[in-house]
Amino acid sequence: MTKIIGLTGGIGSGKSTIAGYFKALGVPVYIADDEAKKLMNNPETVKKVQSVFEENVIENHVLDRKKIATLVFSNPKKLEQLNSVVHPEVKKHFLTWLKIHKNEPFIVKEAAILFESGSYKDCDKIIMVTAPEAVRIERVMQRDKVTKAQVLERMQNQWPEEEKIKRSDFVIENIDLKESEKKVTEILKELNNL
Repeated sequence: MTKIIGLTGGIGSGKSTIAGYFKALGVPVYIADDEAKKLMNNPETVKKVQSVFEENVIENHVLDRKKIATLVFSNPKKLEQLNSVVHPEVKKHFLTWLKIHKNEPFIVKEAAILFESGSYKDCDKIIMVTAPEAVRIERVMQRDKVTKAQVLERMQNQWPEEEKIKRSDFVIENIDLKESEKKVTEILKELNNL
């Protein structure tokens, strides 16, 4: 049976970079956030998401992600409601994707809120990607063109790093890319021995 390796980390830790290293080494990688974005374009999901909000969050038949982000990151209750719509869709999609890769010894499932969503329970091993908070804030500000306050607000909706590290099997301190790549290769060797 294909083993599920969870890959997670706080916002701005560089999960996508690490996922890319695994992909380059031939490991099938499922990027939950990317798939969630695609699934949120599904007309049925658009309707379900709109039902979570009083204000209109649809622009030209698609969800206005920036508006939704503004609404949910300052309101944990709304974020929870949004997740209760999106997560079941992503889970269904992931299980279908997993069947396609059923002959692989293992796959990597990259998810920002692996712990928060409870999907870490379905993983055989977990890799946590970390970076100093200041580095993470800087990365997100540059990537998403947002303020420091907006980044900190998003961070508050995620579990504390220490808590995630305690529950993880592997930790990658993602500051120096060469070191991170080396660590991925080491982890891959261990995973091949599972």
